[in-house]
Amino acid sequence: MKFVRVLSLSLLALPALLVTGAALAQAYPTKPIRIISPYPPGGGNDTLGRIFGDKMGEALGQRFIVENKPGANTIVGTEYLAKSAPDGYTLILLPSAFVTNPAFYPKLPYDTVADFAPVGLVAMSPQMMVAYPGTPVSTVKDVIALLKAKPGSLTYSSSGNGSPGHLAGILFSMMAGVEWTHVGYKGTAPAVADAVAGHVSMMMSAMIAVLPQVKAGKLKVIAVTTTRRLPVMPDAPTITEAGVPGYEAGFWYGMLAPAHTPDAIIKQLNTQLDVALRQPDVIEKLASQGVEPYYSTPQAFAARIKEEIPKWMKVISASGVKIE
Repeated sequence: MKFVRVLSLSLLALPALLVTGAALAQAYPTKPIRIISPYPPGGGNDTLGRIFGDKMGEALGQRFIVENKPGANTIVGTEYLAKSAPDGYTLILLPSAFVTNPAFYPKLPYDTVADFAPVGLVAMSPQMMVAYPGTPVSTVKDVIALLKAKPGSLTYSSSGNGSPGHLAGILFSMMAGVEWTHVGYKGTAPAVADAVAGHVSMMMSAMIAVLPQVKAGKLKVIAVTTTRRLPVMPDAPTITEAGVPGYEAGFWYGMLAPAHTPDAIIKQLNTQLDVALRQPDVIEKLASQGVEPYYSTPQAFAARIKEEIPKWMKVISASGVKIE
């Protein structure tokens, strides 16, 4: 009887909980919303947060305030979000370091899947495989053939150990079955400078960093790391179509809320992200940051997170790379 009474009370309480969640979603938002940026002010992540915050604020009738909480390769800001109230008033805009951090930091102060409610992807930052003009390769097949004949003979630069460019290069090496030599730099600028000067054979880099050098003829494009060709470089093939099927190493940005945020609020925020991503001025501002709009549903974003964690765990573990 005691068990029946407890069960009955729980069932009676359930409608009240549902009503409370529905009422919260219906009234939302009634006060300003914070977007955590896990980097210092002025960077790309911070800028994107302000672009989307402004548009979503206009649509929802409340201010979106970007709050910077930098530190530990996004972990400080991400932990803060995980411990925030799941009421839709604290969000975070994160790069894809979110899914590589579990491999670099085995003891994270949060669960990358269980502690968050994905709102949606917002942008993709394409990467390019480029080469010094004097390097004797013009296609992905050329690169693979040369490296199979002379393992390690090609060098490639990136902005540092564990950077997106470095990981893209490791993934290429694993999937293509070749060996090439990584040269890590402390930042993108010196990595680009040495690629242009021919001190390294090639480079894996975000498009925005190398596109001016490509247009000036100081670097040549071999391929892009995304699954589809880029509008700004329609003649550049993807690595997948050029010889390594299934390859993708796009650098993305996405918005998340704390776990247990009401589904109705997540849906409302996702809808406004979709609307913002279609606005010409937003598309133009994203292009100025070297990124492309990339909408996804919360469910698709959640699936991507679950898929990419083991993918990068395997790459990072097999390579033994340590983050700087």
